[in-house]
Order: sequence, then structure tokens, then C-alpha cells
Amino acid sequence: MTTETAVLPETEFTAAHPDGTTLRRAYRLMHTAAEMARLYEENKAVTARYVHATARGHEAIQLAAAFQLTGSDYAAPYYRDDAMLLGFGLEPYELMLQLMAKRDDPFSGGRTYYSHPSLRRAGLPTIPHQSSATGMQAIPATGVAQGMKYLEGQQLTPRGAAGPADRPLVLCSIGDGAMTEGEVAEALQMAALHQLPIIYLVQDNEWGISATGREMRSMDAYEFAAGFKGLHRLQCDGADFVASYATLAEAAGYVRQRRGPVLVHARCPLLGHHTSGVRREWYRGDNLAQHSQQDPLPRFHQQLLALGLAEEELQQLAADARATVQQDYERALAAPNPDPATFQDHEFAPPAVTQEAGERSPAGADKALMVDAALHAVDDILQEFPEALFYGQDVGGELGGVFREAALLAKKYGDARVFNTPIQEAYIVGSTAGMSAVGAKPIVEIQFADYIWPGLNQLVEELSKSCYLSNGQFPVQSLIRVPIGAYGGGGPYHSGSVESTLLTIRGIKVVYPSNAADMKGLMRAAFLDPNPVIMLEHKGLYWSKVPGTEDAKTVEPAAGYVLPLGQAAVAQEAAPDKLRNGETCVVITYGMGVYWAKTASRQLPGQVEILDLRTLNPLDWEAVQAAVRRHGKALVLTEEPLLNSFAESLAGRIQRHCFRQLDAPVFTLGAANLPAIALNVELEKQMLPNPDKVLAALQELLSY
Repeated sequence: MTTETAVLPETEFTAAHPDGTTLRRAYRLMHTAAEMARLYEENKAVTARYVHATARGHEAIQLAAAFQLTGSDYAAPYYRDDAMLLGFGLEPYELMLQLMAKRDDPFSGGRTYYSHPSLRRAGLPTIPHQSSATGMQAIPATGVAQGMKYLEGQQLTPRGAAGPADRPLVLCSIGDGAMTEGEVAEALQMAALHQLPIIYLVQDNEWGISATGREMRSMDAYEFAAGFKGLHRLQCDGADFVASYATLAEAAGYVRQRRGPVLVHARCPLLGHHTSGVRREWYRGDNLAQHSQQDPLPRFHQQLLALGLAEEELQQLAADARATVQQDYERALAAPNPDPATFQDHEFAPPAVTQEAGERSPAGADKALMVDAALHAVDDILQEFPEALFYGQDVGGELGGVFREAALLAKKYGDARVFNTPIQEAYIVGSTAGMSAVGAKPIVEIQFADYIWPGLNQLVEELSKSCYLSNGQFPVQSLIRVPIGAYGGGGPYHSGSVESTLLTIRGIKVVYPSNAADMKGLMRAAFLDPNPVIMLEHKGLYWSKVPGTEDAKTVEPAAGYVLPLGQAAVAQEAAPDKLRNGETCVVITYGMGVYWAKTASRQLPGQVEILDLRTLNPLDWEAVQAAVRRHGKALVLTEEPLLNSFAESLAGRIQRHCFRQLDAPVFTLGAANLPAIALNVELEKQMLPNPDKVLAALQELLSY
């Protein structure tokens, strides 16, 4: 084992040696993991129906790590960490239920891959959901550690017997190949910057799939970690259980007492296939023989004999492991498959808000700008919910957001609750999955919609899939604020609209208010919702400075006002007599479209109803259908480029389901199909919809 120098006195943390009970348990579980790998290979016609990997060669380091964790800790295992799961206390039978995608798979109910656990069980470490995307687990796991430290600092964690040496930690397991991912660097940066209680266990077997370490990296993980000041580093032989145990005991002791991060770099042999779908004989030659010489199982066997354990006892432990694996395999084979009727279960956790509540228009209240309504909504939340915190680029400190949408919140609530992050959109988004798992309630901000793309990896793979793939165990409570839209000369990187892309991501909700009252009510509902919610906030409506947007400024609702997601509103009614005479149409829109439609309809008095969707997912489809059937003519209006947009999709859906009630084709209007919005305001005007363009479309529609 090697360690960085001049960080700690050698006497502060002593290298723990496992006792006899621990050694025997490790030997039995090491054999259990090896027997599982052997059985899977011998029965690959059954076991390789779905892709899996095994811990073969990594058993020693995985068990050494598992034995350091308690039921108060959190873990993010890697996809070949089945030995680690055994070390936590899971049974081979439970892992085999996942291997075969069975109904009673305790992690996902048959929905996700082998060794992809999601678990809340008393006495075992909590394991939030994570995806297969290598390296991406580092951000949510670091978010767990950050949430843990935040709750500790706010004294929101249970107090009692736990002393400094027993405080919880997070274990993030990762492969050395995944350490080259940019998102890993974001996680390490935040862990070092905020001194978070996390161990990054890097299992380095010198292989990706078929690419070797020398092809993929200029340095190993231990060398790479030296660049992060405040990240303590340890190294060990990951095929030696005793050495690995001592190193992980030192790492756990450091994190529990210091509340700072540690990276452990462990070299391991890869003895099995990369996965059951990529077999070792396809790409490995002499290297496999070299790795076999480092097999941790025979090495551990010899160590135990040298420590005085009898050969007969070791043989019995091995025999017990083999018998257990065989029995559990037969049980798992006979276990039932999932009921196909449950395939839709757990897309979302049930919403917390189902009815409008509170005062929308308090007597004597002043009108408020949308930006102020948003600020006040977050202020109310922070005041009421101590587990809530708000972070993103430039939202803390003196500035309080580039649109002043968080002005003075950091001064009011302190830097622990409202703070700036580095320019790390992936971390801003992905950390909320970890925060949510530990009980913190994050509100975060992406500075401009045009910059959300680096966060999409985490949004798609971690946040959106967590509830469904964990069988409902880990919905992610995450409110992500995103200023959006054009506001006159913002140019190509500060004016974009991205809702159609977001709406292709299943498992998230997308909200788009058009006025101050809706902003405040929807913000609270989005915060209380146990699922990921994107709040799109139009920059051009923030201050009602864009001509025609004066109505975005409304009487501000009282604190506590809440408006359920998924309820559209009629922003403007048509005249009853015009409706009876068949002289009307409906504009279905949201955001700035509401005001383009209002301005245009002044030239068509009484003939235009405006339906403000307010929430794009869940969509108030009933309100859409009812409006279309009332009028028989509909225009779907958006600020996005029209081609392949949400607006076109909605128009097609209306055409399909309301065809018999339509008196004209469903019209659509949006921005020009160009890759960006030009900086020059005259070019911008040519690209975007405006009241004149909307009026022309309405006149054509009404003439049918």
C-alpha cells in the first residue's frame, strides 16, 4: 500500500487487521462469487439471455470495501460488483433474480441489468439507483455526500449514539477506464472543494472492453487524483484481501472523522469476460494468463493457511458456498416472471399536489413581475423547508443570478443553503439525484437553456430513469430552473428554446408558466413533486418589458399558494355569440405564445380563445380536446423552430383524436427552422413568430 505523504500523522489512523470471523466470512463469500461466475458460465444458455458481468478477479477489494460499510452508509456499486453486494449482506438468490429479470428481483422487479442494485433495507447500506453509463455514477454519489454534509450542518440528521467515528459515508465504486470521463472530474472537483464524506474506490484491471489502459490514459487514477487538492489518495493490491481491508479501513476512518474525500486506487486482475456479451477469448491472449497468476482466491487461501486456519475448514467453507449457489440458482430458475400488466408502473411517483390551494389574488396585494414571483416562491420554500437548498452558477453571493432571480437569498439563508457552483451543468443536474436519495430537497439552476446540454447525460440516464428502474424505490425530487427563450438581441447562445428535446425524455416533468401568479403556484408544486421537474422561465416575460407582455405581471399570490402540474388554463375566452355562430378558433400555446396570440386577437374581437398549457408534461390533454371540440379550428403556437417540434406532435395528435370535430386542418406556427437565433435584432424578428404572423395564420384559419 502506498499513500500520499505529509497529509496525516501515521498514528492518526491505524491499518485495521480483520479478525477470524471476518476472514472466514470473506473466504466463504469470495468462493460464493467465484462459484456464481462458474455457474453462470456453465449455464450460459440460460444466464446470458440478458447481459451480465461478474466480479471474478475483483472479489478481494470488493469484499474489503463492503465490510467497512454499515446500515447508515450509502453506496454506488459498479456493474461488476456482485461480490460487493454479497459483502453488504445480499443473498446469491436475490442477485440471480435480477440476473434472470424475475418478478421478485428486489432492486428493479426485472427491469434492469444484473448487479444494478437499488435498495432501501434496514441494516444494509442504502443503494440509490444508477445507470450503466460508466463514470456517471460519480456525480450522483457525490451528490449523496454533499446532501449528507448539508443535512449534518443543518442538524437535520438523527442525533444520538453516532460519534465522529460512526458518521455515515458514501462509497462510489468505479473502474479505471471510467475515470477518463469528464463528469468524473466534475465530481472530484466538488468533493475536494467542499470536503465531502465520500470514498472513490477505483478498481483498475487495465482494461476497458477491448482497449487497454495504455491506449486510454496518460496516467492511472492515483496519478490523476493528485491534481485535486484536498483529495486524499491511497493505493493497494486489490487482489490481496488483507491488504485491501487495511487500506479501506484507513479510508473509511479518514472519511468518518475528517468528513473529507478519499480516492483508493486498487489494481485487480480481470479473470472473467468483460460481460457475458463480450467474451474474453475474442480479444485477450497472453494477458489472461498473466492476470490469472494474481487470482485473489488461491492467494487468500494460502494466506489463511499461513495464519493457522485448517485446510479442512477452508474446504468446508468452499463446499458450503458451492451448495448455496446451486440451491439459489435452482430457486431462481423456478421464480415467477413479472406480470406484463405492470410494465407501466412507476413512471412517476404520485404527485404531492393534486388541487389548487391558497390565495391566488389576495385582497390589497400588489402586482408582481414574474421574476419577483419566482424569487418569492423560492424564498418561501427555503423559509418553510430547512431541507431545501438552492445552487447553480452565480445564484449565490452578491449577484443572486444573472437575472437577479435569486437576489439576496444567499445573504438571507447563508452560503450553505444558497451557493455558487463551478461551470458544471452535469454536476448541477446529476447531483440532485444523490441529494434526493439522502433526503435533501434541491432547487438548482441552469443559467441559460442553451447551456443545458452538458447536463442531459445525467438528466436522461440518472434522473429520468430512477423511479422506473428502481421499481419506485428512488424517485428523484429535483426542481431544475431554466431561463429560456428570446428577449431581443440575446443572440445564439442566450435565446434558445429547448422544450421539444426535454419532452422526448420520459420520466421528467416540464413546466412553462406565462405569468407571475402561475409562476409562484407552479414553482411550489414543482418543488413538492417527488419527481424531476424542469421549470422553464421565459426571460422575455421576467420583467414584462417586451411590448405586449404587460399581462405577465399579475397580483402576487400569498405564500403557500400552489397550482397542480398538468392543468391548462383559458387565458382568453371567445365571445359566446361568436362561438354559437361558428366564428371562433382556439390558440393552444404557452410562454410567450400567449402574448403573441393576445396581441394578434385584438384584430379579431371575440373570435379567439387562448389555451395556456402551463405544463407541457403532464399535458392537460382533456383541456386541449375540449377546446378543439368547442371551436373546431385550432392553431398550435410555439417559439421553437417548428419542424419536428412538440407543437407539430401535438397538432398531429389533435388531428388523430379530434378529426370528426375539426372544421379545418390543425394549423401550426413556430420559429424558422434554423440552428440558432441571430444576434442582430432585425434578423431575430424575421426568425421568430410575432403578433403579425399569428394574425395572418388566424385569419387564414378562420376563413375555412
